Amino acid sequence: MTEALRNFIGGQWHAGASEIENRNPSDLSDLIGRYAQADRDQAETAIAAARQAAEAWAVSGLETRYKALMAIGEELIARSAELGEQLSREEGKPRAEGIGEVIRSGQFFTYYAAEALRQIGDSADSVRPGIEIDVRREPMGVVAVISPWNFPMATAAWKIAPALAFGNAVIWKPANVTPASAWALAEVISRQDGLPAGAFNLVMGSGGAVGQSLIESPDIDAVTFTGSLEVGRRIAQACAQNLTKVQLEMGSKNALVVTDDADLDVAVAAALNGAFGGSGQKCTASSRLIAHRAVRDVFVEKLTAGMQALKVGHALAEDTQMGPVVDAGQLDGNLAYLDLARSEGATHVWGGERLTRDTEGYYMSPALFVDTGNDMRVNREEMFAPIACVIEAGDYDEALAIANDTEFGLTAGIVTKSLARATHFRRNVKTGCVMVNLPTAGTDYHVPFGGRGNSSLGSREQGRYAVEFYTQVKTAYIAAGAP
Repeated sequence: MTEALRNFIGGQWHAGASEIENRNPSDLSDLIGRYAQADRDQAETAIAAARQAAEAWAVSGLETRYKALMAIGEELIARSAELGEQLSREEGKPRAEGIGEVIRSGQFFTYYAAEALRQIGDSADSVRPGIEIDVRREPMGVVAVISPWNFPMATAAWKIAPALAFGNAVIWKPANVTPASAWALAEVISRQDGLPAGAFNLVMGSGGAVGQSLIESPDIDAVTFTGSLEVGRRIAQACAQNLTKVQLEMGSKNALVVTDDADLDVAVAAALNGAFGGSGQKCTASSRLIAHRAVRDVFVEKLTAGMQALKVGHALAEDTQMGPVVDAGQLDGNLAYLDLARSEGATHVWGGERLTRDTEGYYMSPALFVDTGNDMRVNREEMFAPIACVIEAGDYDEALAIANDTEFGLTAGIVTKSLARATHFRRNVKTGCVMVNLPTAGTDYHVPFGGRGNSSLGSREQGRYAVEFYTQVKTAYIAAGAP
């Protein structure tokens, strides 16, 4: 049996206290590899290594940071076919989506490589004569990155790249479900000569051991997390003890509004992509489809036909449009939500069956329910599943009110031909991201990303707004010398 791939701590590769297997959700007989699991002691070693490296990296030259990040980004893009296939093999998204994710990961690094050179401060005159003011940003110090499995490389990249670009040392704890993509990214980063030992650390392991050590440590200056609301709340509570700066991207319950004047072909395309892309395993997925009464039936008919045409299969098959869900626990949870929807009185239109394919995997067909109310649990809770529920609205105002009636507020979309409605919606829907005549899933890397309510806590991610989290501001007053 091959040796387990190791953690990267303090510039060296270290065996773990234990190991886990990583299997292909499209083919359970396919063992992708074995991966080291760090314990609390190794997490503490990583914290100490990052603490020591943080000072050197904070004062590193801007071109040193630029060259390191640019090299990482360019290698990811150049190897996107290879690494994208591996990503799809372990996570289950179709190969094209896996390749696209690796390319996007590379773009995060090349973007923030350029941002490393654009660190320009502000200057001002004091209200007191003879005094000048200099305002600049300095690194936070040591940043803990805790990333999810559904975008195992891209989400990590949009956290690690700005952290390094702005001069911070990084400790990364990826999700245990997708260690292969994490290790591959870490291996690329580990070969950058400009990074001092300890400036970047990979600690694969459980949340109870590694994650808890990171969020409880007084030697961590900032924690950035993407995952569930439940875990996010626990992280916020732990970080509060040390007043650690925290950034949380958590749950969602995104709505796509289909108005009575909507182009239904556009609406169906947006719903298919937003609700079922990535097997519904996206924080930006649209699981609530709010349709005007006048178009509901035709919309449902067209959407059902589109769902029936989706090819569900092995992630690496050329014709696959929707792969398996990520693991057995996710599949069981999805099937439980189907039972819940029926018990709440929703009408099951199509899909949701456990599927068999040539290889054993976690396959299911996308599911659609109608006659649902916004008070149902299936319309209140994030399912993270290829399941969509149609909610009927009598007019635009009711649709907007339903869209806003949620504890979350990440994304929302509207399909309409009316500029007035589109403008009103994007100004009045209570979400961090709004899509007009587009799927709710899909964002750009050079602009801010984040939500409202229980979807997010802290400053925005991505684009130039990332500087708010990864740096702290220093204001200096300088008196002119004697003439």
